[in-house]
Amino acid sequence: MANNDDFKGGSPWGSPPRGGGNGSGRGPRPPNIDEVIKKIQGIINKFIPGGKSGSSKPIILGLILLIVIWAFSGLYRVLPDEQGVVLRFGKFVSTTQPGLNYHLPYPVETVLTPKVTKVHRVDIGFRAASDSGRTSEVGDVPEESLMLTGDENIANIDFSVFWVIKDAGKFLFKIQSPVVTVKATAETAMREVIARSKLQSILTKGRSLIEIETQEIMQSLLDEYESGIQITQVQTQKADPPDEVIDAFRDVQAARADMERSKNEAEGYQNDVIPRARGDAAKILQEAEAYKKKVIAMAEGEASRFLAIYNEYAKAKRVTQERMYLETMEKVLADIDKVIIDKNAGGVVPYLPLPALTMKSKGTDTQ
Repeated sequence: MANNDDFKGGSPWGSPPRGGGNGSGRGPRPPNIDEVIKKIQGIINKFIPGGKSGSSKPIILGLILLIVIWAFSGLYRVLPDEQGVVLRFGKFVSTTQPGLNYHLPYPVETVLTPKVTKVHRVDIGFRAASDSGRTSEVGDVPEESLMLTGDENIANIDFSVFWVIKDAGKFLFKIQSPVVTVKATAETAMREVIARSKLQSILTKGRSLIEIETQEIMQSLLDEYESGIQITQVQTQKADPPDEVIDAFRDVQAARADMERSKNEAEGYQNDVIPRARGDAAKILQEAEAYKKKVIAMAEGEASRFLAIYNEYAKAKRVTQERMYLETMEKVLADIDKVIIDKNAGGVVPYLPLPALTMKSKGTDTQ
């Protein structure tokens, strides 16, 4: 800052006092430009260490270095399990993918990197012991778990929802409380599905279908809210009747199981007996069919033989009769001793007993 002596007796630009100088008494002279520049330079040198203009170069270099460092401060890295959310003066601008990225340095832009692969869990209908600060077992929450079924019964449903961040920008700025939103959406979707399902299906084979339908409804609602949340799984932890009637319901279930077992045993016996009876019937039918064909074939053969003989007999009746007589006698007298009597010879005709001789010769050979 200039001393008070610099402004004594005139203006701060060095003009002589009024009425002085040339003795004319008509006012001050115009300022000298060179003197003005020198005075300004002197004032600046007083603010710079060393008092010389040449010493300002290190300061300028330092300022340039600070500007470069400030510019490079906009570089940031997004990890594989994260998404980058860029804010410009606090307003959401865009999301960036994993890798090396750049944003305008602070305070113009800032970046948030929430983890998008971490699986979050929300329990509905029960609370784990760690949530309540106790070491006891899991506690039930009836106001969340009791639901009305489609057949006007009450079911006690405990389930868990698993979710991840799908869009970090929407997740951070479109919804105020993600956990509360997911929980409310899950309870709404589950009640909608239970309201059109029957109690027996809910407690037995219908659980998987209920989980799938609940997940689809939840995802549709969350996408409509632009929540940036992806539901990965809905898992049923418990599906029972209310505690007040659970014992009676279990008795009914046991009776129904016995009924199913008896029914399965009866069906098994039926499946064993009926095929065997059908097999035996088929066997009898096949045997009867075979016997029928055999009898018919034998009858046709005998008829054909008779017709053949009859045709020959019709051609030569006497010869055929004699041949038939001889063939018949040959069959009848084949194994007995025979004596031939000729009435013309007047008695018994001597004959050589060939069968006896044959038998005698066989006995001699064996000795």
